Amino acid sequence: MKLNPDCIRDILLAVEELSDYDRSVSDSELSKSKFLISYSENEILYHVRQLTWSKMLQQADFYGEGFDILDLSPQGHEFLNNIRSDDNWNKTKDFSGKIGSFAISTLQSVASSIMSISIQKYLGF
Repeated sequence: MKLNPDCIRDILLAVEELSDYDRSVSDSELSKSKFLISYSENEILYHVRQLTWSKMLQQADFYGEGFDILDLSPQGHEFLNNIRSDDNWNKTKDFSGKIGSFAISTLQSVASSIMSISIQKYLGF
């Protein structure tokens, strides 16, 4: 299955919204999120696994065909904050598409660079 960058972002947004200190997020709960209703269960499961391997999710436990996610990792929070705005996200996807890679590490790097450029522009550098 190909990585779908929008699914990656939407999973991060959903986990952020649904998790808290006392509660993890189950696969059934995640798939009902307003962010993920347009994706198949298989697509969500695949991307959750990819995000786990990329250390974006904290303590994702897989069982059978389901999972529980404790929370976003610090790395996941940082990436999500860099792509939270639609403007930054669209720039990230556009540039990643032009260079031909939607790998999670590429998306992270591009988003971080875009955020750095935005900060420099804001500060007048």
